[in-house]
Amino acid sequence: MAFERLTLKVEDGLARLEFNNAVRGNPIDEQFCAETCEAATRLSVDPAVRCVLITALGDAFGYGGDITSFVDDLDSLPANIKRWTTTLHSGIARLQRMDAPVVAAVHGVCAGGMSAFVAGADILIAAEDAKFVAAYPGIGFSCDAGSSIMYARRMGAARARRFLLLNESLGAEAALACGLVDEVHSNDAFRSRAEEVARQLAAGPTKAFGEIRRLMLSVFDQPLETQLELEAQALSRSSGTRDAAGAILAFTERRRPEFEGM
Repeated sequence: MAFERLTLKVEDGLARLEFNNAVRGNPIDEQFCAETCEAATRLSVDPAVRCVLITALGDAFGYGGDITSFVDDLDSLPANIKRWTTTLHSGIARLQRMDAPVVAAVHGVCAGGMSAFVAGADILIAAEDAKFVAAYPGIGFSCDAGSSIMYARRMGAARARRFLLLNESLGAEAALACGLVDEVHSNDAFRSRAEEVARQLAAGPTKAFGEIRRLMLSVFDQPLETQLELEAQALSRSSGTRDAAGAILAFTERRRPEFEGM
């Protein structure tokens, strides 16, 4: 698949996924969903990828669903929603379950499904002008793109419910206060900070990161004993990696470990 809605580059372990339909505000349409799924598939199977940095071109990070395309055929909209979410949700699940951590750098308006998408990042860094908008109830929609999951994990279920039901808009500082974002920086500095964090993660123990990421997916779903066993199994797997062996030797030799992601 040739990408039109995004660009994807991998260099020195860092994958850069950038949405580039800036003229239209990076709307979520059928093509966007398909390309996001394809990008996630490639990232999830590429052993060279050790961190993913998500950015967007334009004045807005993304306005959410492409409402103009909805109007063209309202009768087919329920079926089309099922088709589009098949690819979008598959891509989101693959990004969540791969080893490499995900960092998002968000500016401007980030609404609806795009806001949910970035809420799924491991580290979400916002510019001072960022605004996160629930959006869905404004057009009589419920939510998708992991909204119910990602918002609840970041803000707690009650705050996420309020955000969605009241169709709230949160500025960067308000989003930081409720846990929706991890850091806020000036419009001039947020991208460089996101790059710094992404490079730090790209130089880390990728297999261990993957185990941690997947453990965090089940933390609210499993009984204590089950989650403890999942931790034991994950730790056993990570302890057998080349990175773990090298880091243990480095510790005993009092030097800084160098991770290969293996």
